[in-house]
Amino acid sequence: MLHLIWYIIVGLIAGVAAKMVMHMHLTLMWTIILGIVGSIIGGLVTHIFSSPKEGAQYHPAGLIVSILGALLVLFLWHKLKLHIPTG
Repeated sequence: MLHLIWYIIVGLIAGVAAKMVMHMHLTLMWTIILGIVGSIIGGLVTHIFSSPKEGAQYHPAGLIVSILGALLVLFLWHKLKLHIPTG
């Protein structure tokens, strides 16, 4: 249960940072979803290049890479001209 809460908090922080940089308006729910998707993409990328130390529960660059992943998702969303749910 605590992991789910942590995913939501990190997703919210990453989503808010990404949408502030890209100057987009999203509802709270879509901001959290954006951040979680960005975290998943960022996590996949970091695990390709360097995995966390044995026994570590998180990657040291987790939040930064989550924000970069969310920025990538918003950038691609904008370039593909997909409908962005606004609030």
